[in-house]
Amino acid sequence: MNSFFRFRKKTQKLPVLDFSKLNCDLHSHLIPNIDDGANSLRDSVSLVKGLADLGFNKIITTPHIMSGVYNNNADIINSGLNQLRKEISNKKIDIEIQASAEYYFDFHFFELAKKRELMSFNNNFILFELSFLDSPLNLYDVVFELQVMGYNVILAHPERYSFFNKEDYKKLKSKNIFFQINLLSLIGYYNEEVQKKSEYLIDSGMVDFAGTDLHNYVQLELYNKVQTTKYYHALFEKNNLLNNTL
Repeated sequence: MNSFFRFRKKTQKLPVLDFSKLNCDLHSHLIPNIDDGANSLRDSVSLVKGLADLGFNKIITTPHIMSGVYNNNADIINSGLNQLRKEISNKKIDIEIQASAEYYFDFHFFELAKKRELMSFNNNFILFELSFLDSPLNLYDVVFELQVMGYNVILAHPERYSFFNKEDYKKLKSKNIFFQINLLSLIGYYNEEVQKKSEYLIDSGMVDFAGTDLHNYVQLELYNKVQTTKYYHALFEKNNLLNNTL
């Protein structure tokens, strides 16, 4: 049996702690019709308003870039961002929005890095994700090369990779890889193992960023449940979160 599984007690409910304490959401899919996120500009605006209503003051939205699947680039993303910004302004939604990307860890990703064409944000941060099937053999080599280039690498939702164990997490952190967990992991949205891993990372003080990874209305309706959980509160008590620095 996976060591992350334990008998689960009923989730402890605490007072609401809204997302203004995080201030910035650095992981979402809000630009319409370019990945598996928002399907229309109308949906995009509604999702942005939903995040503002939950307390966020700033969004760095991160469309997928995955060669052969989501062939996005800076021009496509920035064009969609400008369209979304205009509509947000028209609707008088008071929130700042920027764009970067969630890069899939593949050859195309590293080629973009070598050409200095990655869409970094703030302190040269880059958000990337792995295959959910297995860990790439060259993970640490590529991360090292990215760091030599001056990038600060953030691993998206490390709790969702079934092949990582506690020792893997410790090794990843020893290589100066930042961790961004998904807020919905805290309520078991993905599965129980993912929830337990997110709790372990929080208890261990390994979490650097928390993000929504928002794609759709179904997810949007669940975030208020996160705000009363023990482990959302523990995020701030046990970790040096960097969302507020973005």
